[in-house]
Amino acid sequence: MNAVPLLSTLLIALQKQRLEVVLIGNAAAALHGAPVTTLDFDFMFRDTAANLGKLKRVAADLEAIILRPFYPVSKLYRLVDDATGLQADFMPVIHGVRSFEGLRDRSLVHELGGVSLLIASLDDIIASKKAAGRDRDVAVLPILERTREQLDGTGRAQGVARRGPRRRQGRK
Repeated sequence: MNAVPLLSTLLIALQKQRLEVVLIGNAAAALHGAPVTTLDFDFMFRDTAANLGKLKRVAADLEAIILRPFYPVSKLYRLVDDATGLQADFMPVIHGVRSFEGLRDRSLVHELGGVSLLIASLDDIIASKKAAGRDRDVAVLPILERTREQLDGTGRAQGVARRGPRRRQGRK
């Protein structure tokens, strides 16, 4: 199955609502060129009341629902649309990642369907999977590390641009 149309639709809704996210996990690793698969999209986002409102509007735009499958032990928000097969997890906390801002600053920009997508660096993906330590995460580490070794000195796959730190502008 080609997930690009589904991801593009989600990205357009995220952009419309101005919800800033960074793609993480195996989907991000695949965009780096790693030969891995996944059944969903995982995103890190800032946990604020405004962003939760934006996420609810994204779900409404897509005619999807938001679930809290691990409440109260996890702050994971799962956006699901059974009609299209969409499953996207939005998490404010990721193992091995200190902050959304740091992840965002190290992220790379990938153009998909005319929409810019921030993807976690391969180093951050590897660190997250090591920190999580789940069997399924540990199993893909050799693949991710081999992919990192195969990338050129930029640490990114062809067609992926470095984002760089975000600069805050002072108020006028």
